Amino acid sequence: MPSQRGSARRRQRCVLLAGIAILLIALVLAAVLASALTGRKEEASPEPLRWQGRGTTRNLREIVLGRCYSYLAEGRVELGDKDCLKIWESLKAAFIHKNPCNATTKDYQPLMELASHPVPCNKSLFWSRTYDLVHLYSKSNHHFLTLEDTFLGYMLDGLSWCGDPSAPGINYESCPKWSECEGSSGSVFWKMASKMFAEAACGVVHVMLNGSIEAGAFRSSSVFGSVEIFNLNPDKISEIRIWLMHDIGGPQRDSCSGYSIKKLRNILEERNFKITKITCEDNYRPVQLLQCVHNPGHPDCSLCINSTEAP
Repeated sequence: MPSQRGSARRRQRCVLLAGIAILLIALVLAAVLASALTGRKEEASPEPLRWQGRGTTRNLREIVLGRCYSYLAEGRVELGDKDCLKIWESLKAAFIHKNPCNATTKDYQPLMELASHPVPCNKSLFWSRTYDLVHLYSKSNHHFLTLEDTFLGYMLDGLSWCGDPSAPGINYESCPKWSECEGSSGSVFWKMASKMFAEAACGVVHVMLNGSIEAGAFRSSSVFGSVEIFNLNPDKISEIRIWLMHDIGGPQRDSCSGYSIKKLRNILEERNFKITKITCEDNYRPVQLLQCVHNPGHPDCSLCINSTEAP
């Protein structure tokens, strides 16, 4: 009897040890499998590319759709029928899952076609380095339209977007600055939109430039100097009026008689614009009065008073 009990205990001990061994092996296999799956997941979803500019605007879809519906609600006849959802899908398809430095005009062509509309003659207002002032003026005087006041420009003004080859296909952390790569998503889009805006200009065209910056009021490297000016059609445009604005109380580094404006005139002449149809005015008064809203007491903002008073 004692020998049988000892034998039974040994069997129980062996079964127990075997069970523990199987459990340990199972745990090891589970850990190895989990590690492999995690490794594959990390391999499938690498970190997004890093750039110097701000990332894609959060809630981009909702903002674009909201602006689209808001613009259409104004009932502008020239817009015709526009489908906001198709416009958003076209924008998304242009950049999602793509390297943001490899954007092409082909990517954005469907969007341009969906969102384009005629611009009434005599209303086109171009600008360079006067963003805040020119839009303050266009909002107070509805006789003018900047690119950002058009349907396409309004929807995407101030927003940032770019794709990434890794999931989810959109980079919310960073996007390339224009200086980082020539084919950046934003650069390609805005240059295409600027080209389309310039091609649509007709009648009297206005340009607002900044005469207080060191680089000169007209710069060949700007979007106006490198894209828009070369897509203005001299057969459709009767006159070009340049408004050269200075900061209130700020430096007056350039003027209508300065080198950069002469350079601008020469380019326009070479493109068959008649020199007699190109005018320039320093500190166009209606625009300057808007500047004076924030600086009412400055000498530049004093009203001209006729020295000869009526009796």
